[in-house]
Amino acid sequence: MEDDSEPEQSSWGYLPDVCLRHVFHWLDDRDRSRAALVCKKWSCAMYSGSLWRCRTITFYGQPSRARTLEFQSALWYTKKFGKYLKHLEIKLSNPYNTPFIKKFQVIMRGLLSHLGKCNSHLVSLSIKYLELDCLVWKNVVRAQFIKTLAAFLKRMSNQLEYLNLKGARITLEEGCELLNSLSSLTNRSFISEINIEDFFSLHLSVYSSALFHQTMSKFHSLTILTFNYNCISDELLDILREHSSHSLCTLNIKCHIHDPHGQVVSGMSWANLAKRAPKLNVNFFFERVMKHDHLARILLVEIPVRSISLRSCYFSDPDWIMRPTLTNLLPAYWHGLQKLTLELNNDHELLDNELLQLILSCKRLLFLKVWAFLSVSFMERLLQNRAERKCILTTIKVRIYTAQDDSTEEEQLLADIYRKFKYLIDSELNYFVITYPMV
Repeated sequence: MEDDSEPEQSSWGYLPDVCLRHVFHWLDDRDRSRAALVCKKWSCAMYSGSLWRCRTITFYGQPSRARTLEFQSALWYTKKFGKYLKHLEIKLSNPYNTPFIKKFQVIMRGLLSHLGKCNSHLVSLSIKYLELDCLVWKNVVRAQFIKTLAAFLKRMSNQLEYLNLKGARITLEEGCELLNSLSSLTNRSFISEINIEDFFSLHLSVYSSALFHQTMSKFHSLTILTFNYNCISDELLDILREHSSHSLCTLNIKCHIHDPHGQVVSGMSWANLAKRAPKLNVNFFFERVMKHDHLARILLVEIPVRSISLRSCYFSDPDWIMRPTLTNLLPAYWHGLQKLTLELNNDHELLDNELLQLILSCKRLLFLKVWAFLSVSFMERLLQNRAERKCILTTIKVRIYTAQDDSTEEEQLLADIYRKFKYLIDSELNYFVITYPMV
């Protein structure tokens, strides 16, 4: 007798929609499209908006066939499901010639034009390391790209909450044009987070520009601002105090040796901003700015500093010494400093005592990263003080530079120190310490 009953359905067929969408979430584009062919229910899952809220597209300057297919797929899906996008990241990896840049500009024009028409959910846009000052960007292509991006930012200005244009490297006028696009509809912008680190070309004294001050005065709800010290002036701090003090929480400030940083900024301006913005924390990142007189002009006691990173990037300069910075400048932040990073080639200066005293004086210091010439005994003294609760460090990452090829003896001493404080390290610390020959 013929069996007319329906075939038994796999248990996958009864999987709730929320679980099915979760499975699809972990699949790449190709696997999603294949899974969508299984049945009508799985095909519907493919079109769930939650699967397409985040997208990263990488343009490879020297693509392989596999990377080209991956890029084309990502671009196609972005256009197909672009209306669901909330977070978009564009990466430009190693652009190597002008034809590639021209192709990138044309594709971005089409992509941003499409998103501008169909998307009403985008809240986060990141396009980092454009490096528009490179020779591969010809003037016409560069101008067209900036015009396209400005038009897109204008269209999205009412909904964007986060914009990252780190490493754009553009002129002052072009940079202000892009930033002004965020406020062009109402002459005000309520975006909450902007990253314009290395946004302007090298050597620009942005702090003296009335155009930049006028542009920044249009931002009225900044929460996090990441930028370079060559943008800071009394005028900018006053603008932040007047328009964003109610929301401002974090300033991330990079100071690079090639950026102008000779301006005089008043401690009173910092004090007034800190008073009006009680939640404000300031994080400094210094790249090869190591001389005490340069740092003293920047690190004013009125600044509510939470984090400091000082990196000499392996450069050794006998004209600067670190000791006055450790003993005179940084202790001023004993009440607020939570994170300290020091990457120093101090082959002419041993700093064990000064560094340990600084750590013990900073009552809220939780994170310590040090790459420097130190004696191994420094680690034993530091851990002993931590065991006695004289500091509250939870992360210790140290690279002890040595001028010797063979560091076997130092490594054995470090192993002995680890065994001595094993219980403390394993139970309370994120701990990583090695020796590193610098020969």
